[in-house]
Amino acid sequence: MSRRTTSIIAALVAVPLFVALSGCATAAGGDAGGGSNETVKIGVVGKSDEQWPAFVEAAAEEGITVELVDFGSYEQPNPALTEGEIDLNQFQHIVYLAQYNEASGEDLTPIGSTAIYPLGLYSQKYDDVKDIPAGETVAVPDDASNQARALLVLQSAGLIELKSGGTIFSDLADVDEAASEVKVTALEAALIPTSLPDVAAAIINNDFVTQAGLKFEDAIAQDDPSDPNALPYVNIFAARADDADNETYLKLVEIFQTDPDVQAGLLKSSGDTAVALQTPVADLVTSLETVQKDVAANS
Repeated sequence: MSRRTTSIIAALVAVPLFVALSGCATAAGGDAGGGSNETVKIGVVGKSDEQWPAFVEAAAEEGITVELVDFGSYEQPNPALTEGEIDLNQFQHIVYLAQYNEASGEDLTPIGSTAIYPLGLYSQKYDDVKDIPAGETVAVPDDASNQARALLVLQSAGLIELKSGGTIFSDLADVDEAASEVKVTALEAALIPTSLPDVAAAIINNDFVTQAGLKFEDAIAQDDPSDPNALPYVNIFAARADDADNETYLKLVEIFQTDPDVQAGLLKSSGDTAVALQTPVADLVTSLETVQKDVAANS
């Protein structure tokens, strides 16, 4: 594995993804499911998040007992799922899962989307992306994972062009300066908020938005959930490949996506930043395959 891929994996572990995990599976793996009074163990990180009590209650009303297994580290849920210690996990986006599958040789798969947590562009000088003059400087995080995503946001906003079209491995060298409207500089993510007055705009990680005295609604651009470039950053329910069609598991995904109390909790626990999604599973799987090929090619 290359140093670059290792750094991306480390960066992904550091990104707040709202996670899950561990325990001993009690629902029959690979079974078609759908029976009443089943117990399903779901690995999460952040068991106290607002959506989970509502989710457990809604599942119980459908005859499904959900046992949430809380993990303190993002590295734990996927191995626990692989080993059958839990039945599902819900904590990661597609990029993270692709990194895990490629590094471990496993075949965990998405069975449903939950939400995307947009990465935003902020400015103290301009109220609209269109107001940023050509040649101005925009700052992005210097860590590999967030930098690639930040560049995709800038490209979607029409501020830059990426030579490769944009991937999870894009960096400053991928910026086509001649075709771009602005210059891009990389700064340590934690320092970007204090540097905002010195640049036209900056991509600020969600963790630092409120610390910078900003509100999420102040963003002048962010991930567009309908943009294919944002799809790899959609958070998902993951299962073992043999359980991809398990009716009980798919029912739990449906409950999460459609129950109003669950959705209200999701929004509240994310500080109103989560964009709930019902992305077709086929699209999630295709994205995983594409990203995993990119990971392999850059290993």
